[in-house]
Amino acid sequence: MASDWTAALEDLSSSYETTVTGADVATFVQLTGDDYEAHTDADFMAKSSFGQTIAHGALLVGYMSAAGTRAIRAARARGNTMIPVSLGYDRMRFVAPVFFGDRVTVSYQVKSIDAARNRSLAEIEVVRQDGSVVAVAEHIMKWLQSDAI
Repeated sequence: MASDWTAALEDLSSSYETTVTGADVATFVQLTGDDYEAHTDADFMAKSSFGQTIAHGALLVGYMSAAGTRAIRAARARGNTMIPVSLGYDRMRFVAPVFFGDRVTVSYQVKSIDAARNRSLAEIEVVRQDGSVVAVAEHIMKWLQSDAI
């Protein structure tokens, strides 16, 4: 029989949706220092096969994290009192560009639970407004005991 914390993760999913703007990318540049021309120089990228600047893949990872946070809150609403911490992302791929003005939806689905190690594995997919997949990943979480929640 599943413990309370694992039961709260069964069939758990969440999503996060946002429009990627030039202002978002500019803020990301300021926060990270990643000012590579692919993200900041329209003239430079006009010469590329993309034809325009693109969002950072790492910005998409931030959106993945936002979907994960929504899953955590949903698990808490189901009675999970554990505190999750991210152990990282595996099989991450950026398979298509995201342009300024694109609307992206991140889908987050818990696929497996390892109760003995207090871990969960979620599949993540980021889809652009035209239905094309732009990024995928697996997210590993460690669930810590807590009396604080």
